[in-house]
Amino acid sequence: MELEQFFGMSYKGSKHFTQQEIPAANATGFGAAADDYMERGIDLNEQLVRNKPATFFMRVSGDAMTGAGIFNGDVVIVDRSVKAANGKVIIATLNGEMLIRRFEKTFNKIRLVPETPKLSAIDVDLSGAEFSVWGVVTYVIHSL
Repeated sequence: MELEQFFGMSYKGSKHFTQQEIPAANATGFGAAADDYMERGIDLNEQLVRNKPATFFMRVSGDAMTGAGIFNGDVVIVDRSVKAANGKVIIATLNGEMLIRRFEKTFNKIRLVPETPKLSAIDVDLSGAEFSVWGVVTYVIHSL
């Protein structure tokens, strides 16, 4: 037995142990009441990422989606496993360029709609354009 462990000067707490790791205790009295209500820290990956292998973080360049609360320099969380649907904000590739726009699909027509009056909507010509939906934006992270 090492002396540093035997004569420890600081209380280590009970957060490092689970009930299964302590088979028997030679303690008297009652446990701390606050231990029953103890919470662990917030893990943002656990809260914001649904499908880890298909999720990417991207930094936005431009102000095409300011009306949707996505500003220049913001980080968007993009899930490639989510299917694009009407009204969703997507990352699209159009003729080799990546765009962030709101997706609108009607019968045989696809439109990429910006959320700013400065830009107009893009009507995608499926016969002549190289178009694909790269992923769906699930969350936006921006600083205040």
